[in-house]
Amino acid sequence: MSSSFTTDCKDCPRLAEFIATQKEKFPDYYCKPVAAFGDPKAQFLIVGLAPGLHGANATGRPFTGDHAGILLYQTLHQFGFSSHATSVASDDDLSLINTRITNAVKCVPPQNKPTPAEIKTCNQYLQQELNDFVDGGIVLALGRIAHEAVIRALGLRQKDYPFAHAAEHQLPQFQLLDSYHCSRYNTQTKRLTSEQFAAVFATIKAKLNA
Repeated sequence: MSSSFTTDCKDCPRLAEFIATQKEKFPDYYCKPVAAFGDPKAQFLIVGLAPGLHGANATGRPFTGDHAGILLYQTLHQFGFSSHATSVASDDDLSLINTRITNAVKCVPPQNKPTPAEIKTCNQYLQQELNDFVDGGIVLALGRIAHEAVIRALGLRQKDYPFAHAAEHQLPQFQLLDSYHCSRYNTQTKRLTSEQFAAVFATIKAKLNA
């Protein structure tokens, strides 16, 4: 059963405790479950992993204020999905164009690593987002956890839709594309280059314009 998202959610005790601890350390931080950002009627939905400790957990907006957002928002702007190439605060004037961003897990996890149980518990919110997503749109999963969360939310079998960078999957309601996550580790180790990331977005742009 899917549920509507609420910033009051405390269904995962470890995450709720971690957020409370961070609020004490950083009183100016947002420190709540982070809602999706962008056009509710968008044809393009990006699913990340979880809020970053000094990123979305601080600003209250997905991929805003942390390293992972640097490449993401640059690439969104490059392909016309964002009004600006940088996203630094929830009250800046950046807007998304035909695009929405969410996360598989809505609360910041310790060491950026949610447990399997936490991913499963939070999946109800992603399920609702996907239920509301327009038919025929495109979902981009950033990393394996996001990919598997999408498959789980739709009640499909993981083995039928294996994750791989630049993979394309035709699902019943929409197309799912995969990319390695644009994390600091992946970009600094060159597991994901800006050219590889741009190629995925070029494919998405072409599909939406077809």
